[in-house]
Amino acid sequence: MTDTLALHPVRRALISVSDKTGLVELAKALTERGIELLSTGGSAGMLREAGLTVKDVAEVTGFPEMMDGRVKTLHPKVHGGLLALRDDPTHVAAMEAHDIGPIDLLIVNLYPFEETVAKGADYDTCIENIDIGGPAMIRAAAKNHKFVNVVVDTEDYAALLAELDAHDGATSYAFRQKLAQTAYARTGAYDAAVSTWMADALNDAAPRRRVFAGTLAQTLRYGENPHQSAAFYTDGSARPGVATATQVQGKELSYNNINDTDAAFELVSEFLPANGPACAIIKHANPCGVARGETLREAYTNAFDCDRTSAFGGIIALNQPLDLETAEEISQIFTEVIIAPGADEAAKELLSKKKNLRLLLTDGLADPKTAGLMVKQVSGGMLVQDKDSGHIDMDDLKVVTKRKPSDKEMADLLFAWKVAKHVKSNAIVYVKDGATVGVGAGQMSRVDSCRIAARKAQDMAEAMGLAQPLTIGSVVASDAFFPFADGLLTAAEAGATAVIQPGGSMRDQEVIDAADEAGLAMVMTGMRHFRH
Repeated sequence: MTDTLALHPVRRALISVSDKTGLVELAKALTERGIELLSTGGSAGMLREAGLTVKDVAEVTGFPEMMDGRVKTLHPKVHGGLLALRDDPTHVAAMEAHDIGPIDLLIVNLYPFEETVAKGADYDTCIENIDIGGPAMIRAAAKNHKFVNVVVDTEDYAALLAELDAHDGATSYAFRQKLAQTAYARTGAYDAAVSTWMADALNDAAPRRRVFAGTLAQTLRYGENPHQSAAFYTDGSARPGVATATQVQGKELSYNNINDTDAAFELVSEFLPANGPACAIIKHANPCGVARGETLREAYTNAFDCDRTSAFGGIIALNQPLDLETAEEISQIFTEVIIAPGADEAAKELLSKKKNLRLLLTDGLADPKTAGLMVKQVSGGMLVQDKDSGHIDMDDLKVVTKRKPSDKEMADLLFAWKVAKHVKSNAIVYVKDGATVGVGAGQMSRVDSCRIAARKAQDMAEAMGLAQPLTIGSVVASDAFFPFADGLLTAAEAGATAVIQPGGSMRDQEVIDAADEAGLAMVMTGMRHFRH
C-alpha cells in the first residue's frame, strides 16, 4: 500500500472543460505556482483572452482537432502522459523515446449531456453531447492516481490549491486517491445518464443492466435510527420538491424529515392551486389530515381537525404560497417542516422566531402525472418500477350500485381517491366536505383499516366536543378492492354513504349487493393504488 503522505509535484496540467466556472481564476493560480498549462478549444481560447500562456493539445500531439471536435485528446502523447508510471524505467524510457511529457494534473468536466436531455433536446443533439475524450482521460488519470491528480468538479478547485500550498506545489497520495474516487463516480454517473436516456429513447422498460447515480446533497446525522448512517443524494431532476427546494430557515433536515416531506409534497401536488387552496399534514410518511378550503388557513385547519394529536410534530405541505394568516395558525403547535411553493415576507418573518422549524420553498408543485423510477433495495438485488402516476377522471368511473353518488358525494369520492393513493396499504380514507375525517393506514387487514379510521374519527369528535364523528355522512375510499363485504359494512356503520374502490375481486358482486342493501352508492375505478 502506498504511503498516504507520498508527495508528487505538479508541474504540468491539462485543462479541458465545458463548465468554465472559475476557470480563469484557477488557471491564474496554477500559473503563479509555476505549473505549465495545456488546453483545448474553447478552454484554451478563454485562457489566452485572460492573458495566460497556454499550449494547445494539438501542438503537443501534432494533430489538429478534427471531426467537429470529436477527435482531439485521443492520442498517445496525451494518454501516455497521463498513464505513465514515473517510477517504472520502461515507462520512462517509452516517454523519452516518443517525446511524451508527463501530465501531473488533469482538469476536465464533461459535455453537458444531462442538461441537454433535461432541456428536451432531440435524439441527434443528445448524441452529440455524449463526451468521449473527457471520460477516457478522466479514467486514465484516475487509474494512475499514484502520480496524477484528476479534478472533475469545480467545487474541488479550492481544495486543489490548498493542497498545493500545503505541500509546496505537490499533492499527497491520500488527496489523489480521493480525487480519483470522485472521478470514477462522475464517469459512472455520466454513463448511467446516457444508458438511462437511451433505454427511454428505445422504450425499453427493463434493459439488461440498470445503473443509478446521485450527487451528495447532504451527509445526515443518522438514518431512521441513530445507529444507522445515512446521506441524501440528488438525481439531477428538476422536479419541484424536497430535493430542489430552498431551505429558508430551521435546523438541518434529518433522514425522516426528508422522507416525510417528500410524501407530504407529492400528496399536496395532487391538488391544483387553480382549484383552490389545499393542505396535507404528514406523520411517518402517512397523511393524518388533508383538506381543501376557501383560504389556505381554512385548508390547514380542516386538515388539522382530522387528527390533531398526530399532527403535532408533523410535516405540513401547502399547494399555494404561505401567507401570514396561515403561518399564524400553524405556529400555534410544534411543526417539524413546512413546504410550500412560496411564502410572503410577513409569514417568513413570523416563522423566523421558531428557530427549529424548517421552511422549504419549491417555486412550484410536482406534476403528479409525470412518471419516474422508484428503486427499492432487497437482498441480492433491486426492485425497479415506475412511479405511481396513475390518475382517474369522471369518465373512468363505473357506478355499480343501484344508487348513484350525488354531485357532492362524487366530489368527495375523487378527493378521497387522491388521498388514498398516498396512504400506506391497506389504505382507507373517509372524507367529508373536501377534508379527510378518518385515515386508516398500513394494516394487514382492510377491515382493520376501516375500524381504525372510524375510531380515530370518533376520538377526534369527542376531543372537539362534537355530538357525532364526522364520518357520519362521509364517503370512503379504499386503495384496493374489498375482498369481502365486511370492510364495506364497517365503513357503512361508521356513517359512510358512498364508496370508491378499484373492484376486481372474485366477490365484487357480493360487495355490490351489500352496498345496495345498505343504501350505499359505489363507484369502481379499475385502478388500484398499493403503497408499501
